[in-house]
Amino acid sequence: MIGRLKGHVVSESSDGVIVVDVSGVGYEVVVALGSVGRAPKDADGRVTLLVHTNVREDAITLFGFADAFERDVFRLLTSVSGVGPKIAVGILGALPPNELAVAIARADVKRLQTAPGVGKKLAERLALELKDKLGGMATGAGATVSGVGFAPAPSNGASVLRGVGPTAVLVDALVKMGFKPAEAERAAVELRDRATEPLDVLVRDALRLLTG
Repeated sequence: MIGRLKGHVVSESSDGVIVVDVSGVGYEVVVALGSVGRAPKDADGRVTLLVHTNVREDAITLFGFADAFERDVFRLLTSVSGVGPKIAVGILGALPPNELAVAIARADVKRLQTAPGVGKKLAERLALELKDKLGGMATGAGATVSGVGFAPAPSNGASVLRGVGPTAVLVDALVKMGFKPAEAERAAVELRDRATEPLDVLVRDALRLLTG
């Protein structure tokens, strides 16, 4: 079984299949929208993807993920009846792991239905079956069920933001745009009461705060 790949992405297709060149060998990998952008890259541009190898009688398919959390969430999704690997990837493309955890914690059926292939019944099943498994990830680390994603300030001086909820997604987006983590977190704190608004709106207003 392949568990990890590190190499250059040499092609991408509209159906989510990329080819990763690892020492001259090209591996076809199915990824969710945004996964490659979130995955770590080295100075030479090589991306590191964690991999889930799906084996069937007629095919072996590699699914790639930005980190262990994303892969774990994928595996949880496929444990739900009616959710195959492709639907799970589609869900993660529409709802990145942090946002999905919040939606599950809130039993937000309408939000879950925004993912391709997820109707009302499946959304209700996801909310029910994953509430204790995935929903706890949105609340257990100090995040609130509202999805704000903050925790009380720790005594050791570490960041007050955890890797869950929309605010963590905002911080990550700002860091990838070149801002320092402390700057990104400062903007996220200013916008914490609007954490449920669309990410593009929050990024726009965060940029105004940071560059104004």
